[in-house]
Amino acid sequence: MKQPHIVALGGTLRPTSGTAAALERALGHAAMLGARTTLLTGPAIDFPNYEPETASGNARIQSFLRALRDADGIIIGSPGYHGTLSGLVKNALDHVELLRRDDRVYFDGMPIGIVATAAGWQAAVATMTTLRTVAHALRGWPTPVGVAINTVEDGAIDKADGQLRLMVEQMIGFITR
Repeated sequence: MKQPHIVALGGTLRPTSGTAAALERALGHAAMLGARTTLLTGPAIDFPNYEPETASGNARIQSFLRALRDADGIIIGSPGYHGTLSGLVKNALDHVELLRRDDRVYFDGMPIGIVATAAGWQAAVATMTTLRTVAHALRGWPTPVGVAINTVEDGAIDKADGQLRLMVEQMIGFITR
């Protein structure tokens, strides 16, 4: 079997994004389990608003789509903004529509890890639930373990490390079965 490729997408435009830190941690676990990894966060997913007629001509969007096409599993991470995913992450996911005519439509049959961060449990859990719904809509298989992180707590990413590891183990197990 080929080396699995895990792509993580999400985060914010802030260099100190808690979501990006959580995605990096998850990809670290994936690498330790033998996966190739790609992180798409901040400027790598900062696209113009989704417009199907013009999106395919954007080189950054094409690079994003190439990474998704090559992926065996996806981790989607978003901060909780007003109880749901951020516009940045939603817009990036809207561009997945450009995969609708591929042999593997959207995320069909792939394991999808979900990570949501927020300054409070309510927004983190609500965002995680919404991301699961989006993953289903894109034909992906969300892992049983999703990770909600309350970034107000000291050492929140460290505290979530075991859950992040378990989520990635579930993804790799799904891919290699």
